[in-house]
Amino acid sequence: MDLMVLIPCALAVGLTMGLLGSGGSILTVPILVYLMGQNEKVAIASSLAIVGAVAALTTLLNLRDRSINWRTAIWFGVPGVMGTYLGAGLSQFASGSVQLMVFATVMLLSAFFMFRPPKFKPVAGDQKLWAIVTEGLMIGVLTGFVGVGGGFLIVPALVLLGGLSMTAAAATSLVIIAVKSAAGLVKYLELLEESALSLDWELILIFVGMGMLGSFFGRKLGRVIEQRQAEQVFSVFLVAIAGWILSQSL
Repeated sequence: MDLMVLIPCALAVGLTMGLLGSGGSILTVPILVYLMGQNEKVAIASSLAIVGAVAALTTLLNLRDRSINWRTAIWFGVPGVMGTYLGAGLSQFASGSVQLMVFATVMLLSAFFMFRPPKFKPVAGDQKLWAIVTEGLMIGVLTGFVGVGGGFLIVPALVLLGGLSMTAAAATSLVIIAVKSAAGLVKYLELLEESALSLDWELILIFVGMGMLGSFFGRKLGRVIEQRQAEQVFSVFLVAIAGWILSQSL
C-alpha cells in the first residue's frame, strides 16, 4: 500500500463529496483499480464501503445545519436500497472489464450533466412521488452494478422533483448515498466470499479517515466557491478519466 499515493487521493475524494455532494465513487473506483492495483469487483465493493462511510460521517456534520429533508430521503432512499441490492446481485453475471466500461460510460454521462444540466419539464404534483421512487430505484441498480453513488443524478432530481434547494439536495443526497452503499456492500461481501476474494479493510479505513478530512474542507470551500463553476471544472476532469478507463478496458 503506497500511502504517498493513497492519502492525497483520499483527500481529493472527500473534498469532492463535501463540495459537490457527489463524485466520490466516480473517483474512488479508478483510484483503487489503477493506482492501488485492486481487482475490479473488489474495488467496486471497497468504493461502496468508503463512499458510504464518508457520506454517513458527513451527514452527521450536516445534522447541525438542519439541511437534510428526511421525508424526501426516505422516499428516494428506500427504493434506492432495493435497487442497489438488485444491481449488486446482477454484477455476478458480468466481468470486471464490462463493469468498468459501464462505469466509464456513467462518468461521461455524469460529466455531461454537470457541465450542461438538462432542462427537465416540470412534473405535476401528484406525479412527483412516483417519479422520485422510480428514479431512486433506477439509480440504485446503477449503484449496485458499478459502485457509483449516483449523486450527480440524485441532486438534480431532489431539486426538480423534491423542490429542495441545492444545499438541502446535496445534504439529503449524502444520506441516500450512505444507505444505498451499505445495501450494496452487504451483497458484494457475499459475492466476494464465494469468489475467495476479500476487502483490504486497512486501506478502506485510511481512505475513510482522509476522505472525511477532505469532506470537511470541501464543505468549507463550498461556502466561498460558486458550485456551478466547480461542477464544470470537475466535468472536464471526468471526461479525461473516462477516456483512460475505456482505452484500458478495450
